[in-house]
Amino acid sequence: MIPKKATFVIAVLIGLAVGCSAPQSTAESQSPKEEAPEEAEQTELAVVREVMTQEGQTTLTPAQALQKLKDGNERFVRGELSNRVHSAQVYATAAGQFPYAIVLGCVDSRAPAELLFDTELGDIFNARVAGNFVNDDILGSMEFATAAAGAKLIVVMGHTACGAVKGSCDNVQLGNISSLVNNIRPSVEALTPDGETCSSSDVERVDAIAAHNVARTLAQIRERSEIISELEQKGTVKIVGAMYDLATGKVTFQ
Repeated sequence: MIPKKATFVIAVLIGLAVGCSAPQSTAESQSPKEEAPEEAEQTELAVVREVMTQEGQTTLTPAQALQKLKDGNERFVRGELSNRVHSAQVYATAAGQFPYAIVLGCVDSRAPAELLFDTELGDIFNARVAGNFVNDDILGSMEFATAAAGAKLIVVMGHTACGAVKGSCDNVQLGNISSLVNNIRPSVEALTPDGETCSSSDVERVDAIAAHNVARTLAQIRERSEIISELEQKGTVKIVGAMYDLATGKVTFQ
């Protein structure tokens, strides 16, 4: 059971989330199908103006949320990204947001979650840190995204040829990078046999460590967040890991 103090905090967070979101009547008045700026009407392309609504978020299941990301990545890989009128989506989301997922990914410039999953504006929360590990701030963001804002899915996404993992393999000690790589070292040590030294030039091992780091991060989320763990047990939220291949654009879910 979530402690009374935690329940109170969740209530406060929900209040904040609602404050950042439109009431139902407002969400309906700014429906995804509502005509927005005039310039959006002038395009002759078959474009996407729709955004996630409160009703859509509420009725979506965790499994459906995951499938939306899978479908989006398939479009990305095929080079068939949805055509959008971003100005219309900005207009439609101005009064509130109803994301269905939060993605924890690496800061690598080649791995932007919104693009890889071909999502609409307001579809996902995007948390990023080199090495996609969790700390108290990331966990707090995940708790806000799920318990307060209604997201149904948590994705931890690593990627191939990760620079943070390479730095951890080489045990780089430089300024604040030192503490960063230390968060990944347990995965390095787990996959480096005694007597051997991990090297960033070992491509296969680097990718294996990245995948191990994702799995370890999933375990930490469940262990360190009672709120998220209980939501998962209730079936309200799904927690999954994934690896993004920089060479192919494909996201493989664990």
